[in-house]
Amino acid sequence: MVSRSDALFELCDALLCTESPVRTLVDLALARRGHGVLYAGINRGRTGVARLRRAPAGVPLPRAADGRLVRAVDVSPCLRPDADTSSDRSFCHTFGRGLGKHQMVPGRSYSIVAALETGRTSWTALLDAIRLEPGADVAAVTPGQVRDVVERLVDAGQWRDGDANILVVLDAGYDAPRIARLLADLPVEILGRLRSDRVMRKPVPVPWICPPQGGRPPKHGGEFVFGDPATWGAATHGAATAQGWDRLHPRLTRRAACLDREGPLPIIEGTVIRLTVEKLPGGGVNKPVWPWWSRMGATTQDVDRCRQSFLRRFDLEHAFRLLKRILGWTRPRLRGSGAADRWTWLILAAHAQLRLARTLACCVRSWIYRAQRQWPWPGHRPIGLRRNIRHGQQDLSSSLPAPPPRPEVKRQAQRLSHVAGFAS
Repeated sequence: MVSRSDALFELCDALLCTESPVRTLVDLALARRGHGVLYAGINRGRTGVARLRRAPAGVPLPRAADGRLVRAVDVSPCLRPDADTSSDRSFCHTFGRGLGKHQMVPGRSYSIVAALETGRTSWTALLDAIRLEPGADVAAVTPGQVRDVVERLVDAGQWRDGDANILVVLDAGYDAPRIARLLADLPVEILGRLRSDRVMRKPVPVPWICPPQGGRPPKHGGEFVFGDPATWGAATHGAATAQGWDRLHPRLTRRAACLDREGPLPIIEGTVIRLTVEKLPGGGVNKPVWPWWSRMGATTQDVDRCRQSFLRRFDLEHAFRLLKRILGWTRPRLRGSGAADRWTWLILAAHAQLRLARTLACCVRSWIYRAQRQWPWPGHRPIGLRRNIRHGQQDLSSSLPAPPPRPEVKRQAQRLSHVAGFAS
């Protein structure tokens, strides 16, 4: 915190210590400061964003069962349909309450990168957040954001030569083959979901026999239509719930990102995976999911690991729910984009402190839950941990020295002692 650090620090402490969900910034105002000071800190304060980006890379990060780092990228909107005077708003894609109700609402969208964990937990380590400018191309912003995060992880020693490549999981809406090509020089692998109506191309059969009429060798093989099982052929690996087909690539055309490209268009090959489930919990329509993996020559174990990593991506949705419903990420009606960025990084800093305080707060009154046979203990969940963070803070503060008195408190004490001496 560079400017108005006291107000921003106290606001972060109030986020951590408030037991109820955050509704407004007024509810977070402490006794010795008014709510106007908190709004002034967010609107006119300054934060060291570069240091906040480097700090999460220096702490221990969760890893998968095989020791690799798994990252997830997704976009979450902060809707502001009533902010007519804000010129930096863009149309955010949201889902309505009805079936298939897609809406475009004005607001600010943030691209967030998180590290996924394993086991019976929904915790994620939020590493970076970037606000998307109006008209920004997500497929162009995401590679730069992922590249910056990977470089910070390498500088912090989280990845070394000889380690498994970092797996980056993407949901639908991202051009996974294009992102994989732009990040080909980094130790990363892209696992992105494709639309169910896509058509991929198989590799050219080897050896290729030239037809009698001659002609140049083809660049693409037969079609692989997601909606037509007759074009699939035999799966190279996987079971009925996770099948994989190796060396499939999209047929690129000279439009969009390849409009100004000179020379022949590249062939970006990968592994297409088909994920299915027998029954959905809510009784909905069971539709298959088609992720695309940038690696070739995968085994059955690799396909199963991709399936687990893609399912763990939904932990990021739980993190968005925690940020919005509990920590109040979208509650303040901030006008400027700078204030929205400062509030976003303050929320991410509070979330990082909650994640690091799991072992401290989970020891508080855990014997009650063990006696009631409630396991896993609610403190291991993000929402349950925040309810008990105040008890852990009290136990920790009992062993720390008392802070020095503030200047106004010291002057008031001197004034009272002077009055008492004059009266005597």
